[in-house]
Amino acid sequence: MANTNAPFGFRQYQGNGSAPTYEQVQFPIAYNSTNIFFGDPVTAVNDGTVTQSADTSTPAALGVAGVFVGCKYLSTVQKRTVWSNYYPGGTDPVSGSIYAYIVNDPNAKFVVQGDSTGIALADVNATIGFKIGSGNTSNGISGAYLDTATLQTGTLANFPFKIVGVINDPPGAQGTLSNGQAYDQVIVMFNNVFTRNFQGV
Repeated sequence: MANTNAPFGFRQYQGNGSAPTYEQVQFPIAYNSTNIFFGDPVTAVNDGTVTQSADTSTPAALGVAGVFVGCKYLSTVQKRTVWSNYYPGGTDPVSGSIYAYIVNDPNAKFVVQGDSTGIALADVNATIGFKIGSGNTSNGISGAYLDTATLQTGTLANFPFKIVGVINDPPGAQGTLSNGQAYDQVIVMFNNVFTRNFQGV
């Protein structure tokens, strides 16, 4: 049976912290930013905020700022602070009151789905970019997945994530059906996370 094409972004797998919060830090979100979904990579903006990353089709010199795992904001509609696993970009939140929780620990590892081109064991230690996909506004889950067209090794291996393993347990689960099948699930870590020395606000 083939793997299912059902991307879910970058899901925490391992890190220095412990569940359920792992090593989250807080960053302000750009006011009127686009939607940011649970598991989306985020990018630092010049004003010190973060926003949803764009597709990574070329190496990013500074890397991503981290992976988004929720937010809080003061809602002008609900008249209270809202805690959410995704940020609904728009004008409802009060400017200056929007904060993202992101994982930016350089030792963190994530499970993420590949695209229609399989990722094999031979690709371990290669760096790779991603497609941001379409997040789900019903459950707030990211639609991001790995872009195998960007696999890169050697001295130019400077895409934002590094492949460190392929999911192989339990037998028969998504990603375990063969070595290099479409929509495999793999384990990645940051290659050049921008905020490696910054703990947020």
